[in-house]
Amino acid sequence: MRIFDPHIHMTSRTTDDYRAMYTAGVRAVVEPSFWLGQPRTSPASFLDYFDSLLGWEPFRAAQYGIAHHCTIALNPKEANDPRLAPVLDELPRYLAKDRVVAVGEIGYDSMTPAEDAAFAAQLQLAADHALPALVHTPHRDKLAGLRRTLDVVQESALSPDHVLVDHLNETTVKEAKDSGCWIGFSVYPDTKMDEERTVAILRDHGLDRVLVNSAADWGRSDPLKTRRVGDLMLAEGFTEDDVDRVLWRNPVAFYGLSGRLDLDVDATDATHEGNSVLRGGE
Repeated sequence: MRIFDPHIHMTSRTTDDYRAMYTAGVRAVVEPSFWLGQPRTSPASFLDYFDSLLGWEPFRAAQYGIAHHCTIALNPKEANDPRLAPVLDELPRYLAKDRVVAVGEIGYDSMTPAEDAAFAAQLQLAADHALPALVHTPHRDKLAGLRRTLDVVQESALSPDHVLVDHLNETTVKEAKDSGCWIGFSVYPDTKMDEERTVAILRDHGLDRVLVNSAADWGRSDPLKTRRVGDLMLAEGFTEDDVDRVLWRNPVAFYGLSGRLDLDVDATDATHEGNSVLRGGE
């Protein structure tokens, strides 16, 4: 089983996770830029973080045979802090980087006017840079958030078929699918979706333009949830081709819209007396 996790926050994971993911079949990931838990107070903090997503994480992933790409954005939650508005001015130079395959995560957290403005501005940046967009739907008032999201997408210069609407569930899947957007499901141990609910949605709504991710981060989460979904799909009667479509071909197709997806991994060896962390020198 080959797996592409299209939404996972490896900054918050250990190298043991990379090893376990490779063993489970994960060969590629996309890491969206996101809220780190501790609110940032300066645009410079974002720039260091973006640099890490473009340099350190691809290096770390390659040590375990996994191709790493990222998405770049000012996330919805922190878009509400006026001190961070200058981040939007810095995005164009990052969106030109080779391993950036979408603008994201963008969208809504609390559905404020500041989030409206940041969302619309970043959809325009995606259109300007010929990139797809990864959209975060809010964890509260999810159906209202989805409808507001789709309205903004429809008003933007970016085609819905270049938009992935993520963190969906049973109450939002039909409207999201009918919009022409790609649809995403985050599978968690306790919150969001689980394997059984996800597989039931796949059975009811089909496999077209569907992505399944672990969204693993700092909280209680599981970077092997994609594999668990694949195993349950097989147990429930889906074919190996069905699993490959959902867990590999669909994410390749969506992020391939960027024209930047490179799934070849250049092997990197330990660089300091067997240590997997680069130390010393330049």
